[in-house]
Amino acid sequence: MKIRFIVNLLSGRRGRVARLLPLLRDFAERRGLGGALFTTEGPGHATELARAAVSAGCERVVSIGGDGTMNEVAQALVGGPVALALVRCGSGNGLSRHLGIPASPLAALDLACNPASRVVAIDTGTANGRPFFNAMGMGFDAEVGRKFSLNPRRGLAAYAGTVLREFAGYRAGRWVVTAGSGPETLDALLVAVANSEQYGNGAAIAPGARVDDGLLDLVSVAPVGFVGAAVLGARMFLGTIDRSPHVRHRRGAAFLVERPAPGLIHTDGECHDEAAAVSIRVVPASLRVVVPGSFADARKSCAVSANPRAAGAGGAG
Repeated sequence: MKIRFIVNLLSGRRGRVARLLPLLRDFAERRGLGGALFTTEGPGHATELARAAVSAGCERVVSIGGDGTMNEVAQALVGGPVALALVRCGSGNGLSRHLGIPASPLAALDLACNPASRVVAIDTGTANGRPFFNAMGMGFDAEVGRKFSLNPRRGLAAYAGTVLREFAGYRAGRWVVTAGSGPETLDALLVAVANSEQYGNGAAIAPGARVDDGLLDLVSVAPVGFVGAAVLGARMFLGTIDRSPHVRHRRGAAFLVERPAPGLIHTDGECHDEAAAVSIRVVPASLRVVVPGSFADARKSCAVSANPRAAGAGGAG
Protein backbone atom coordinates (compact mmCIF):
# COMPACT_ATOMS: atom_id res chain seq x y z
CA MET A 1 0.00 0.00 0.00
CA LYS A 2 1.42 3.36 -1.06
CA ILE A 3 1.23 6.01 1.68
CA ARG A 4 2.40 9.58 2.06
CA PHE A 5 2.78 11.52 5.32
CA ILE A 6 2.20 15.29 5.38
CA VAL A 7 3.58 16.97 8.49
CA ASN A 8 2.94 20.48 9.78
CA LEU A 9 5.87 21.19 12.10
CA LEU A 10 4.13 24.28 13.51
CA SER A 11 1.12 22.36 14.81
CA GLY A 12 0.61 21.58 18.43
CA ARG A 13 1.48 23.02 21.77
CA ARG A 14 5.12 24.07 22.25
CA GLY A 15 6.21 22.59 18.94
CA ARG A 16 4.91 19.12 19.68
CA VAL A 17 5.06 17.97 16.06
CA ALA A 18 8.62 19.20 15.62
CA ARG A 19 9.62 17.17 18.69
CA LEU A 20 7.90 14.12 17.18
CA LEU A 21 9.81 14.35 13.91
CA PRO A 22 12.53 11.81 14.90
CA LEU A 23 9.80 9.35 15.94
CA LEU A 24 7.97 9.89 12.65
CA ARG A 25 11.14 9.36 10.61
CA ASP A 26 11.98 6.21 12.56
CA PHE A 27 8.45 4.86 12.04
CA ALA A 28 8.59 5.56 8.31
CA GLU A 29 12.01 3.89 7.97
CA ARG A 30 10.88 0.78 9.86
CA ARG A 31 7.85 0.48 7.57
CA GLY A 32 9.94 0.94 4.44
CA LEU A 33 8.41 4.38 3.83
CA GLY A 34 11.52 6.49 4.24
CA GLY A 35 10.82 8.75 1.28
CA ALA A 36 7.15 9.24 2.06
CA LEU A 37 7.42 11.96 4.72
CA PHE A 38 6.89 15.58 3.59
CA THR A 39 6.77 18.76 5.70
CA THR A 40 4.70 21.84 4.91
CA GLU A 41 6.28 25.22 4.25
CA GLY A 42 3.30 27.56 4.64
CA PRO A 43 -0.45 28.05 4.17
CA GLY A 44 -1.88 25.96 1.34
CA HIS A 45 1.22 23.81 0.96
CA ALA A 46 -0.44 20.75 2.55
CA THR A 47 -3.07 20.81 -0.21
CA GLU A 48 -0.35 20.92 -2.88
CA LEU A 49 1.48 18.02 -1.24
CA ALA A 50 -1.73 15.99 -0.98
CA ARG A 51 -2.54 16.59 -4.65
CA ALA A 52 0.94 15.41 -5.54
CA ALA A 53 0.36 12.29 -3.43
CA VAL A 54 -2.85 11.56 -5.34
CA SER A 55 -1.04 12.02 -8.66
CA ALA A 56 1.70 9.68 -7.44
CA GLY A 57 -0.83 6.91 -6.90
CA CYS A 58 -0.96 6.92 -3.10
CA GLU A 59 -3.83 5.00 -1.54
CA ARG A 60 -3.70 6.90 1.76
CA VAL A 61 -2.47 10.33 2.81
CA VAL A 62 -1.69 10.86 6.48
CA SER A 63 -2.24 14.35 7.93
CA ILE A 64 0.04 14.97 10.93
CA GLY A 65 -1.02 18.20 12.60
CA GLY A 66 -4.22 19.91 13.69
CA ASP A 67 -7.59 20.70 12.15
CA GLY A 68 -6.10 23.30 9.80
CA THR A 69 -3.65 20.77 8.37
CA MET A 70 -6.43 18.19 8.15
CA ASN A 71 -8.57 20.66 6.20
CA GLU A 72 -5.82 21.43 3.68
CA VAL A 73 -5.00 17.76 3.09
CA ALA A 74 -8.66 16.73 2.86
CA GLN A 75 -9.37 19.39 0.23
CA ALA A 76 -7.20 17.44 -2.20
CA LEU A 77 -8.96 14.14 -1.45
CA VAL A 78 -12.66 15.09 -1.58
CA GLY A 79 -14.60 13.10 -4.13
CA GLY A 80 -11.75 10.69 -4.85
CA PRO A 81 -10.72 7.16 -3.86
CA VAL A 82 -7.69 8.14 -1.75
CA ALA A 83 -8.32 7.86 2.00
CA LEU A 84 -7.35 10.43 4.63
CA ALA A 85 -5.68 9.23 7.82
CA LEU A 86 -5.12 11.44 10.86
CA VAL A 87 -2.44 11.77 13.53
CA ARG A 88 -3.75 14.36 15.95
CA CYS A 89 -1.14 16.85 17.06
CA GLY A 90 -2.94 20.19 16.98
CA SER A 91 -4.67 22.37 19.54
CA GLY A 92 -8.26 21.14 19.17
CA ASN A 93 -8.27 18.06 16.92
CA GLY A 94 -12.06 18.15 16.69
CA LEU A 95 -12.55 15.73 13.80
CA SER A 96 -9.97 13.19 14.94
CA ARG A 97 -11.45 13.17 18.45
CA HIS A 98 -14.93 12.69 17.03
CA LEU A 99 -13.69 9.75 14.95
CA GLY A 100 -11.93 8.18 17.94
CA ILE A 101 -8.43 8.38 16.44
CA PRO A 102 -5.93 7.26 19.13
CA ALA A 103 -4.23 10.05 21.06
CA SER A 104 -0.90 8.18 20.94
CA PRO A 105 1.01 9.16 17.76
CA LEU A 106 2.37 5.64 17.35
CA ALA A 107 -1.07 4.08 17.73
CA ALA A 108 -2.50 6.57 15.23
CA LEU A 109 0.34 5.83 12.79
CA ASP A 110 -0.25 2.08 13.15
CA LEU A 111 -3.94 2.63 12.38
CA ALA A 112 -3.12 4.81 9.38
CA CYS A 113 -0.70 2.29 7.86
CA ASN A 114 -2.56 -0.93 8.56
CA PRO A 115 -4.07 -2.23 5.30
CA ALA A 116 -6.81 -3.89 7.34
CA SER A 117 -7.94 -0.64 8.98
CA ARG A 118 -11.53 0.36 8.30
CA VAL A 119 -12.27 3.18 5.84
CA VAL A 120 -15.59 5.05 5.93
CA ALA A 121 -17.07 7.86 3.83
CA ILE A 122 -17.94 11.05 5.72
CA ASP A 123 -19.70 14.23 4.67
CA THR A 124 -18.09 17.51 3.66
CA GLY A 125 -19.52 20.95 4.32
CA THR A 126 -18.97 24.00 2.12
CA ALA A 127 -19.32 27.68 3.03
CA ASN A 128 -19.49 29.80 -0.13
CA GLY A 129 -17.54 26.98 -1.72
CA ARG A 130 -14.88 26.75 1.01
CA PRO A 131 -14.75 23.16 2.30
CA PHE A 132 -14.88 22.25 5.98
CA PHE A 133 -14.90 18.82 7.53
CA ASN A 134 -15.35 19.50 11.24
CA ALA A 135 -16.99 22.90 11.76
CA MET A 136 -17.28 26.46 10.47
CA GLY A 137 -18.48 29.58 12.20
CA MET A 138 -19.20 33.30 12.10
CA GLY A 139 -19.33 36.08 14.67
CA PHE A 140 -17.61 35.58 18.00
CA ASP A 141 -16.50 32.13 16.88
CA ALA A 142 -14.49 33.53 13.96
CA GLU A 143 -13.08 36.50 15.91
CA VAL A 144 -11.68 34.15 18.54
CA GLY A 145 -10.23 31.98 15.78
CA ARG A 146 -8.47 34.97 14.23
CA LYS A 147 -6.98 36.16 17.53
CA PHE A 148 -5.98 32.63 18.52
CA SER A 149 -4.16 32.16 15.21
CA LEU A 150 -1.96 35.13 16.17
CA ASN A 151 -1.18 33.72 19.61
CA PRO A 152 2.15 31.85 19.74
CA ARG A 153 0.79 29.74 22.59
CA ARG A 154 -1.29 26.67 21.74
CA GLY A 155 -3.59 24.39 23.72
CA LEU A 156 -6.86 24.66 25.63
CA ALA A 157 -5.59 27.15 28.23
CA ALA A 158 -4.38 29.58 25.55
CA TYR A 159 -7.67 29.23 23.68
CA ALA A 160 -9.70 29.85 26.85
CA GLY A 161 -7.65 32.98 27.54
CA THR A 162 -8.39 34.27 24.04
CA VAL A 163 -12.12 33.62 24.55
CA LEU A 164 -12.17 35.60 27.81
CA ARG A 165 -10.28 38.57 26.37
CA GLU A 166 -12.49 38.77 23.28
CA PHE A 167 -15.75 38.30 25.15
CA ALA A 168 -15.24 41.41 27.27
CA GLY A 169 -15.64 43.75 24.30
CA TYR A 170 -17.68 41.71 21.85
CA ARG A 171 -21.19 42.72 20.78
CA ALA A 172 -23.77 40.38 19.33
CA GLY A 173 -24.79 40.73 15.69
CA ARG A 174 -28.05 40.41 13.78
CA TRP A 175 -28.39 37.49 11.41
CA VAL A 176 -30.98 36.16 9.01
CA VAL A 177 -30.88 32.37 8.85
CA THR A 178 -32.78 30.62 6.07
CA ALA A 179 -33.36 26.89 6.30
CA GLY A 180 -36.17 24.58 5.25
CA SER A 181 -38.76 26.48 7.29
CA GLY A 182 -37.93 29.88 5.77
CA PRO A 183 -35.96 32.92 7.00
CA GLU A 184 -35.61 33.79 10.67
CA THR A 185 -34.00 36.96 12.06
CA LEU A 186 -32.07 36.57 15.29
CA ASP A 187 -29.55 38.33 17.50
CA ALA A 188 -26.63 36.05 18.24
CA LEU A 189 -23.07 36.03 19.50
CA LEU A 190 -22.17 33.38 16.98
CA VAL A 191 -23.55 31.10 14.33
CA ALA A 192 -21.70 27.81 13.96
CA VAL A 193 -22.31 24.97 11.52
CA ALA A 194 -20.95 21.59 12.58
CA ASN A 195 -20.29 18.37 10.75
CA SER A 196 -18.96 16.58 13.83
CA GLU A 197 -20.25 17.27 17.31
CA GLN A 198 -17.26 19.13 18.73
CA TYR A 199 -14.87 22.01 18.16
CA GLY A 200 -12.07 20.05 19.80
CA ASN A 201 -10.78 19.15 23.26
CA GLY A 202 -14.17 17.58 23.97
CA ALA A 203 -16.11 20.87 23.64
CA ALA A 204 -19.35 19.71 21.99
CA ILE A 205 -21.03 22.58 20.14
CA ALA A 206 -23.54 20.26 18.40
CA PRO A 207 -24.24 17.19 20.56
CA GLY A 208 -25.54 14.32 18.48
CA ALA A 209 -24.10 15.58 15.20
CA ARG A 210 -22.82 12.85 12.89
CA VAL A 211 -20.31 13.11 10.08
CA ASP A 212 -22.11 10.56 7.93
CA ASP A 213 -25.82 11.47 8.05
CA GLY A 214 -25.93 13.77 5.03
CA LEU A 215 -26.83 16.71 7.30
CA LEU A 216 -25.16 19.65 9.01
CA ASP A 217 -26.01 21.10 12.43
CA LEU A 218 -26.46 24.88 12.73
CA VAL A 219 -26.09 26.28 16.25
CA SER A 220 -26.78 29.90 17.21
CA VAL A 221 -26.02 31.36 20.63
CA ALA A 222 -28.05 34.32 21.92
CA PRO A 223 -26.33 37.20 23.77
CA VAL A 224 -25.39 36.31 27.36
CA GLY A 225 -23.32 37.89 30.12
CA PHE A 226 -20.16 36.51 31.73
CA VAL A 227 -22.06 34.16 34.02
CA GLY A 228 -24.20 32.88 31.15
CA ALA A 229 -21.13 32.40 28.99
CA ALA A 230 -19.43 30.40 31.76
CA VAL A 231 -22.49 28.17 32.05
CA LEU A 232 -22.54 27.64 28.28
CA GLY A 233 -18.84 26.77 28.35
CA ALA A 234 -19.47 24.15 31.02
CA ARG A 235 -22.41 22.80 29.05
CA MET A 236 -20.20 22.32 25.99
CA PHE A 237 -17.85 20.06 27.92
CA LEU A 238 -20.80 18.23 29.50
CA GLY A 239 -22.41 17.72 26.08
CA THR A 240 -25.60 19.57 27.05
CA ILE A 241 -25.30 22.94 25.32
CA ASP A 242 -28.30 22.10 23.13
CA ARG A 243 -30.48 22.10 26.27
CA SER A 244 -29.74 25.74 27.05
CA PRO A 245 -32.55 28.26 26.44
CA HIS A 246 -29.92 30.56 24.89
CA VAL A 247 -29.06 28.09 22.14
CA ARG A 248 -30.94 27.24 18.94
CA HIS A 249 -30.07 24.00 17.15
CA ARG A 250 -31.21 23.28 13.57
CA ARG A 251 -30.32 20.37 11.34
CA GLY A 252 -30.41 20.41 7.56
CA ALA A 253 -28.60 19.89 4.28
CA ALA A 254 -28.36 23.59 3.40
CA PHE A 255 -28.48 26.99 5.13
CA LEU A 256 -28.17 30.59 4.05
CA VAL A 257 -26.80 32.93 6.72
CA GLU A 258 -26.94 36.67 6.03
CA ARG A 259 -25.43 39.53 8.05
CA PRO A 260 -25.38 43.31 7.52
CA ALA A 261 -21.87 43.42 6.02
CA PRO A 262 -19.00 41.20 4.88
CA GLY A 263 -16.84 39.77 7.64
CA LEU A 264 -14.85 36.86 8.93
CA ILE A 265 -15.75 33.21 8.85
CA HIS A 266 -13.64 30.27 9.94
CA THR A 267 -13.48 26.83 8.36
CA ASP A 268 -11.96 24.23 10.69
CA GLY A 269 -10.37 27.07 12.65
CA GLU A 270 -8.78 28.85 9.67
CA CYS A 271 -10.13 32.39 9.15
CA HIS A 272 -11.15 34.05 5.89
CA ASP A 273 -12.80 37.29 4.84
CA GLU A 274 -16.16 36.43 3.31
CA ALA A 275 -19.26 38.07 1.84
CA ALA A 276 -22.24 39.21 3.92
CA ALA A 277 -24.27 36.22 2.69
CA VAL A 278 -22.83 32.77 3.34
CA SER A 279 -24.35 29.75 1.63
CA ILE A 280 -23.61 26.53 3.51
CA ARG A 281 -24.23 23.09 2.04
CA VAL A 282 -23.39 19.47 2.71
CA VAL A 283 -21.77 17.12 0.20
CA PRO A 284 -22.71 13.67 1.52
CA ALA A 285 -20.25 10.77 1.75
CA SER A 286 -17.57 12.70 -0.12
CA LEU A 287 -14.39 12.00 1.86
CA ARG A 288 -12.90 8.60 2.67
CA VAL A 289 -11.30 8.45 6.12
CA VAL A 290 -9.38 5.75 8.00
CA VAL A 291 -11.10 5.10 11.35
CA PRO A 292 -10.81 2.69 14.28
CA GLY A 293 -13.04 -0.36 14.17
CA SER A 294 -14.95 0.95 17.20
CA PHE A 295 -16.12 4.01 15.23
CA ALA A 296 -17.04 1.97 12.17
CA ASP A 297 -19.03 -0.51 14.28
CA ALA A 298 -20.85 2.29 16.15
CA ARG A 299 -21.66 3.91 12.79
CA LYS A 300 -23.14 0.67 11.51
CA SER A 301 -25.15 0.25 14.72
CA CYS A 302 -26.55 3.80 14.41
CA ALA A 303 -27.55 3.14 10.80
CA VAL A 304 -29.47 0.01 11.83
CA SER A 305 -31.15 1.86 14.70
CA ALA A 306 -32.19 4.66 12.36
CA ASN A 307 -33.72 2.10 9.96
CA PRO A 308 -35.66 -0.49 11.99
CA ARG A 309 -36.38 -2.46 8.82
CA ALA A 310 -32.64 -3.08 8.44
CA ALA A 311 -32.52 -4.97 11.73
CA GLY A 312 -34.83 -7.57 10.28
CA ALA A 313 -33.48 -7.43 6.76
CA GLY A 314 -32.18 -10.50 5.04
CA GLY A 315 -33.80 -13.85 4.65
CA ALA A 316 -33.26 -17.43 3.81
CA GLY A 317 -31.47 -16.33 0.65
